[in-house]
Amino acid sequence: MNIPSQGGTAEVSHRFVQTNGIQMHIAEQGEGPLVVLLHGFPETSHSWRHQFAALAAAGYHVVAPDQRGYGRTDRPEAVEHYSQLHLVGDIIGLLDALGEEQAVLVGHDWGSQVAWNTALLRPDRVRGVVALGLPYFPRGPMSAVAGMTHALGPGFYMNYLQQPGVADAELARDPRASVLRLFQWGFGDSPHAEAATLPMVPEGGTLSDILPEAGALPAWLTEADLDVYAEAFARTGFTGGLNWWRTMDLSWELTAPWQGAPMTTPALYVYGERDGSVQLPGLDQLIANLQYLVPNLTRTVVLPGVGHWTQQEGPEEVNAELLKFLGAL
Repeated sequence: MNIPSQGGTAEVSHRFVQTNGIQMHIAEQGEGPLVVLLHGFPETSHSWRHQFAALAAAGYHVVAPDQRGYGRTDRPEAVEHYSQLHLVGDIIGLLDALGEEQAVLVGHDWGSQVAWNTALLRPDRVRGVVALGLPYFPRGPMSAVAGMTHALGPGFYMNYLQQPGVADAELARDPRASVLRLFQWGFGDSPHAEAATLPMVPEGGTLSDILPEAGALPAWLTEADLDVYAEAFARTGFTGGLNWWRTMDLSWELTAPWQGAPMTTPALYVYGERDGSVQLPGLDQLIANLQYLVPNLTRTVVLPGVGHWTQQEGPEEVNAELLKFLGAL
């Protein structure tokens, strides 16, 4: 099945595959070793529009799924069906559906966590990991949301997202404005990308209290790009993506058998200089110690002037780092 291509790239084709009990929409281009691109929130496979042609031209089969709960991929109703074990299972099932034993996984935002966890749980299926934005988080004595709440208090935005239906309804009132406001919250030139700005929802407040007003589009985002995202979330709502946060405690419980397991996969870590997510408490120590946590980490790259939307804001720099890493495997 073919759907109009992303970003005007005619060579990108679209189809559906069955994986882990769901139907998954994928965009793909090229032939060769498999590279799977895993998006974050609030994104879809469209966030990789600048990577398809560059990687395909270099001799790779590039596949970007809409992950569980997003875009044209199925959205299971039960919240517990969004745990990291389910999300990792989706990627393993995707490799099976494509007839591939292994792939390099490139993840951004939440997609980075899926990439890391797939390498942790199934290192036999992962040739390499490229994480954009978020470093490897080894399982700790408490879940990440519990740890951040302990450090920052109940106003930390993850707690607001835990409430069923609340953020969902708020964001769905105007999907286009919501996506734009989320993008404007974290891009490099935005005044809201300052490192000192922690995402704290005031008591009795909402996300609207901490998101910037929807203004002019950043230079890296066109009206057509925003239309793609707005149409997707107008059709699906935001619940599928928000359910990833709502299973953080569950995922922490389910991954207890991998406590202390080594992360052995070759890896590359890339983040933006102005990405506020890496300024959260404890992340500076994680990044400083990443070589010890990921012994086969080839390098850590900081992109000047880039915010949270790494591959969209700095596509040429990201593509160059991807090709360098892939070529060395």
